Amino acid sequence: MNPIINIGIISIHWYSILLFIAILLGSNLAIKEAKRHGFEENFMVNLLFLGVIFGIIGARIYYVIFNFDYYKDNLLEIFKVWNGGLAIHGGIIAGLITVAIYCYKKQVNLLKILDYLVVGLIIAQAIGRWGNFFNGEAHGAVTSLAYLESLHLPKFIIDGMYINGSYYIPTFLYESIWCLIGFIILLVIRRRKFMKVGYLTSFYLIWYGIERFFVEGMRTDSLMFLSFRVAQLVSLFMVVVGIGLFIYSLKKKVRYEGDSNEI
Repeated sequence: MNPIINIGIISIHWYSILLFIAILLGSNLAIKEAKRHGFEENFMVNLLFLGVIFGIIGARIYYVIFNFDYYKDNLLEIFKVWNGGLAIHGGIIAGLITVAIYCYKKQVNLLKILDYLVVGLIIAQAIGRWGNFFNGEAHGAVTSLAYLESLHLPKFIIDGMYINGSYYIPTFLYESIWCLIGFIILLVIRRRKFMKVGYLTSFYLIWYGIERFFVEGMRTDSLMFLSFRVAQLVSLFMVVVGIGLFIYSLKKKVRYEGDSNEI
């Protein structure tokens, strides 16, 4: 992928710019939502700083592990994140572990924090997928120009899906739109009176898990474990956990009142 800005040894790529925008917007939404419930901004800034750093590291390590046959002979490529190669599931796992440890040390309800974070996370994912578009990755199988035109896609997307002499199915777009719809739903329901702690997180897990399972089956660059697509296995696990969390939250019936007494 060619950089959009090249100043000497410094190159800035669309992938990096969109990742930065996604993190900035997602973090800002999470901070605002937490402040609305009484959490101090400093607490969320520190939490997000650690979560984002370790999330990116985890996303890269996850990707490298499942592509180690390539990276073992190209060790320097491991550090070239701007060329793509961040697995969202690895980022979620590493970020979750980081947030869980931080909340444990601060004696804060983890589920409440996750409910604030998933609103920002899902819109960040929607934006981040466009980085895949500019990198010419995360696409589906070879298709025809007629098929892409039948989807009534903007010309720049169709042109972007023309890679190395062939047109490809824009699975990145399917996931981006699905995450955007999920974001809108979360915005609508997050302040409803029926909401209880854990609902938003369970919705995110189920919503994204279902989408990723089916979209992953269309992709040509899946990370594999034996003969299984890793992302599909993780997505199924996310759905199961999401359902279990919803049932747990339904029984616990913990509401958000009183948050202003925390942190």
